[in-house]
Amino acid sequence: MSRILAFFVFLFPQFFYGQSSLYDQEKIRIDSFAIELKDYKSALLYDAEWRKEFLHQSALDTITDVSNQSTTQAPTASYLDTDTLKLRLMRLDAKTPFHINYNPALETLIRKYLRERKPPYERLMQLSRYYFPLFEEVFDREGIPLEIKYLAVVESGLRPTVKSKPGATGLWQFMFSTGKYYNLEVSSYVDERCDPVRSTIAAAQYLKSLYKVFKDWDLALAAYNSGPGNVTKAIRRSGGYTNYWNIRPFLPRETAGYLPAFYATMYLFEYASEHGFNVERAQIPQAQTDTIRIANTISLRQVSEIIDIDLQTLEFLNPSYKLGIIPFVEGKNYELRLPLETIGAFVSNEEAIYAYAAQEFEKREKPLPKFFKLDTKIRYKIKAGDYLGKIANKFGVRISQIKQWNGLQSDQLKVGDRLTIFTRNPQSKSEERSEPSTKKGDSTQVYEVLKGDSLWSISKKFYGVSVEKLKKWNGISSDELKPGMKLIISNQNNL
Repeated sequence: MSRILAFFVFLFPQFFYGQSSLYDQEKIRIDSFAIELKDYKSALLYDAEWRKEFLHQSALDTITDVSNQSTTQAPTASYLDTDTLKLRLMRLDAKTPFHINYNPALETLIRKYLRERKPPYERLMQLSRYYFPLFEEVFDREGIPLEIKYLAVVESGLRPTVKSKPGATGLWQFMFSTGKYYNLEVSSYVDERCDPVRSTIAAAQYLKSLYKVFKDWDLALAAYNSGPGNVTKAIRRSGGYTNYWNIRPFLPRETAGYLPAFYATMYLFEYASEHGFNVERAQIPQAQTDTIRIANTISLRQVSEIIDIDLQTLEFLNPSYKLGIIPFVEGKNYELRLPLETIGAFVSNEEAIYAYAAQEFEKREKPLPKFFKLDTKIRYKIKAGDYLGKIANKFGVRISQIKQWNGLQSDQLKVGDRLTIFTRNPQSKSEERSEPSTKKGDSTQVYEVLKGDSLWSISKKFYGVSVEKLKKWNGISSDELKPGMKLIISNQNNL
C-alpha cells in the first residue's frame, strides 16, 4: 500500500501537500551568505521506501562480518594450544587458494599479535566494516581471491592517506610510477592512490598480472611486495623450488615476513570471536554512502558548513583530495561521497551551494593553487654551475625526489649528464624538453627499477623494447642500474 501511495504522491504532489508545500524548507545563514535549503517531499518519500527495502537487513554486512560474532571473553592467546592452531590453519588452507601451512614462525607471530595487538586489531576490524565490502565487490568482479582484502591491513593498516618513506601511498601502497601505470592520477589537488575504489581496482589489476606470471597466489603476493625479480632470484637460489615456504629464506628480509603477517592477519580476522575481539560497528557502512559528480570547485569545509556534516567524516569519505578541495576540471569526473541521508539536501540545493563556494573562494586572500598534473617528464641536461638545490627550485620539486628518481646516492653532479624530473612547474622553459605522458597518442611510460632488475630483464617486459633503446631514451651509457631509478619507456608507434 505504501508503494502505491508513493506513486500517486509523485504524480500528484499538489493533491497531497498543496501547491506551496512541494518541498521542506530550512533557511540557514553562514556569515553574510543566506541559503534557503529545500528538499522535495516526493523524493524524500521515495528515499525512505527504497532504503527501507534494501538497507534494513544485514545484507550490508560482508561475508566475514565480525561485528555479529560473540563479544564475550573467549579463550585468548594463552589458551591457544598448538593442535588447535594447526587445525584452524588447515581449515583456512582448505578454503583459500593460499598455502597456509603450520610452522613455528607463524605460530609465534600469531601469538604475538594476540598478546600485544588486540586493541589495534579491534580498531582495524571496525574499519574493515567500511572497506571490506568495497574490496570484495572489486575482487569478485576481477576474479581475485576475496581473502586478499587482508593485504590492505598489512600494507597500510586501512589508512588511505598513509605514505611510506620511499613514497608508496594509499591503502595498497602504490609508488608514483606504478600508480601512473595503472591510471591512478596524481595532481596538485588529487591523489587517486588514496581513493579507495580506484586504488583497489588498480591493485586487483596488478595482482592479476602477477598471478598470470607465477600461477600461484603466494608468489604473486611476494612479488607485490618485493618485485618479480626478487622472487625469481629466490627460486633460483633455492634450487628451483616454487613453493613460498621453500624460497622464503632467499627472499629479502621484509618479504620473508610479509606473507606470515598476511596469514596471521587472516587468522585473527577469521577467528576473531574465538579470541574475544570486541568489534564496534562501522560509524558509516560503505553501502550507506553515495557519490555526486561535482559541477564546480568546492571544498569539503564548505560542504560541511552548508549541509551540516562533520568535516572529519567528509575527509574520511573523500581521502583522495589532498587540499580538502574538489576541483572542477573539464573532462574529469571528480566525485563527492556523502552519507545517503545528506544526498537529497545537496542535490536539491546545488545552485545555492556552488554560489556560496564561489563567493568563499573570491574572498580568499591567497588564490587557489593552479591545477596541474605531476606527470610532466623533463630530461634536464646538467650545466656548469648547477647543483641539486638550484635544479629543485627551478622545477618546484624536492632534492630528495630528484635523487630518488635518478638513483643518486650523493649530491654531486656531472656537467653533461641528464636528470629525469617529474616537474611540479607547469611552465617548463624552452631549453628543456618536456614529455607529457598524457599527451594524446603518446603511450610513454615510466618504469621504476626494482632490486635485481637489469636492462635486459626490463626490456623483456615491454613489447618491441631493446636494451639499446632503453639506453637511448634515458641517456645512459652503462648497464648499471640502481633500485628506485625511473626509466622512460617510449612510444612504440613512433620509433
